[in-house]
Amino acid sequence: MKKEDATSNKTSEATALADRESTIWDTLNTDLKTTPVAVNRYIWQASLEVLDFMPIETIDPFSGVIVMGYGTPPGGKTKYEATVLVTEPALDARTLRVSLRTPSGPADPETMRALENAILSRARQLREADAQL
Repeated sequence: MKKEDATSNKTSEATALADRESTIWDTLNTDLKTTPVAVNRYIWQASLEVLDFMPIETIDPFSGVIVMGYGTPPGGKTKYEATVLVTEPALDARTLRVSLRTPSGPADPETMRALENAILSRARQLREADAQL
């Protein structure tokens, strides 16, 4: 293919795209219309419920990220900050990643594991409650 043919082909593709979209906002919003949320809704909701003692700093269901600010759990003395990543729609342990920090550094791995287990247990309870409806 000649350079001129490739250039004219790209130009005609751009023109066809411009003809299909009526405004810049239509072009920018096309991904929002077709992009599904790809996280497990039970793990997502369970994460928010289990970590409700922490303030939400950032939340993005499209990427599956929840960033929580520092908070002290009920009956606890240590402040924690958490980042939760929900990677797929499956209700499975491999779907959930939790990073827990204290003001002095990373939290104890056992504490992170206990938090992950609490979130997964709550997610299973939510799914079972939905199944009973």
